[in-house]
Amino acid sequence: MKMTVEVHWEREGAVFTDKRYSRAHTWRFDGGHVVPASASPHIVPIPYSVEANVDPEEAYIAAISSCHMLTFLSLAAPKRIVVESYTDKATGVMEKVDGKLVVSRVELNPTITYAGEAPAAAMEAELHHSAHEQCFIANSVKTHIEVIP
Repeated sequence: MKMTVEVHWEREGAVFTDKRYSRAHTWRFDGGHVVPASASPHIVPIPYSVEANVDPEEAYIAAISSCHMLTFLSLAAPKRIVVESYTDKATGVMEKVDGKLVVSRVELNPTITYAGEAPAAAMEAELHHSAHEQCFIANSVKTHIEVIP
């Protein structure tokens, strides 16, 4: 399976070699959706970054959260556990590890509303554990991922 994302940036007349250029760029996905992106203002100061745009670190955290959620939903459905809504306020932590700045930890904090009776806590924990084990993104990264339901 091959996936394609186009990332596009332009200098727009900046000197560039003085490092005073915009980090604003776009991500174009194969379905046609375009997302305005930028370096994080935590890394590159404004006006060279755009706070309103998505930065790669935020997208990384969102990808982990989204993958976990989609896997959780796919595991709940055949067990006849009806999920009404799922909201995750995921957080990531960047720190130096072996001299390199990395997203070392991501905490998933899902809040789930069920139609009818909620599953037992042990069943919900098992669904989260299985979702983590089967998530493509979680299986692709070194970041420590913790689910805190």
